[in-house]
Amino acid sequence: MYFGAIPVRPGGLRKHGYVLTPGRYVGAEAQADDGEPFAEKMQRLTATLRAQQAEAAKLDAAIAANLKELGYGG
Repeated sequence: MYFGAIPVRPGGLRKHGYVLTPGRYVGAEAQADDGEPFAEKMQRLTATLRAQQAEAAKLDAAIAANLKELGYGG
């Protein structure tokens, strides 16, 4: 992870009450609304996450089995 110095305009720290939270000085671009309702998006993303977690568990088991076969499993 990289943490670098971000120049602050003169008076910028005073303007923000000497708060050093990066979000005060580094803006985040506004995201366009994709039109998908939040509840539906969360349901879709949660389903995708669960499927990926299930696949990860299968891969973890396969890796563990391979390591055991090679004499490195416990």
